[in-house]
Amino acid sequence: MDAGIQDIKKWPVLYPIYINSKKTLAEGRRINASKACENPTCAEIYDCCAHLKIPCVIESEKAYPRDFMQRGRVRVLLKREDGTFINPEISSRKQLMLHVAELVPRHPGRNKKQEAAPSSATGPSKTGKGGKKKR
Repeated sequence: MDAGIQDIKKWPVLYPIYINSKKTLAEGRRINASKACENPTCAEIYDCCAHLKIPCVIESEKAYPRDFMQRGRVRVLLKREDGTFINPEISSRKQLMLHVAELVPRHPGRNKKQEAAPSSATGPSKTGKGGKKKR
């Protein structure tokens, strides 16, 4: 059993920030903003990797190093031990990020969030503006 855990520790990591269109390159986005998706979650990334038949594990207790408030990451296995790719279409971490970013907006649990997001997005911005008064 320890051998399996050791193997997982060597798997490449995907943080949701890597494919978040709301983040800048300096904040950690790794792909073009036009190809990225809005606020992906670990669960959505995990489901997309599973859909692509790529072994993956969610590590929900882990945080993104540049922003410790961003919890969760997904470890993925791109290559078998013999060096062949598990999914021939995906031969790099960047290709995986592009595929996942394409799939996340079509995620079944995503439709409900997209309807609720605009109303919650406008709420804090109004209170944020009103809260800053000149002294």
